[in-house]
Amino acid sequence: MKKILEPGITGTSETTVSEDMLACRVGSGLVEVFSTAMMIAWMEATAVALVQDALPEGMTTVGTKVDVVHLAATPCGMKVTFTAELTAVSANGKGLTFKVSAHDEAGLIGEGVHERVAVNKEKFENRTRDRKACDC
Repeated sequence: MKKILEPGITGTSETTVSEDMLACRVGSGLVEVFSTAMMIAWMEATAVALVQDALPEGMTTVGTKVDVVHLAATPCGMKVTFTAELTAVSANGKGLTFKVSAHDEAGLIGEGVHERVAVNKEKFENRTRDRKACDC
């Protein structure tokens, strides 16, 4: 049964923090903790996965806004679980708003709001390639 895009649907994902995800490895700091950049990437990925199956063939979503706080540091080797809840769908069905959060084994580490827009994947990528062709 195909998922329907409506507020209230939720999805989760999880990862174990590896050395490649540490702030000192991804260039977002000098400390050996789960980077904010990676936390946001996992929040986005969780939102993408939540709605992808409900979109028509050839459609996907692109991120347009992230407003999150990173509340606690997570060490390498600890498991992190991400949750995305679709909280709003625009009148035209293309704008999607999500409540996102991340919890490690000790508790809440991050939360906020993430927005995405549904696009035709091929058209979007073609427009992006066209930008490269311009003499800027």
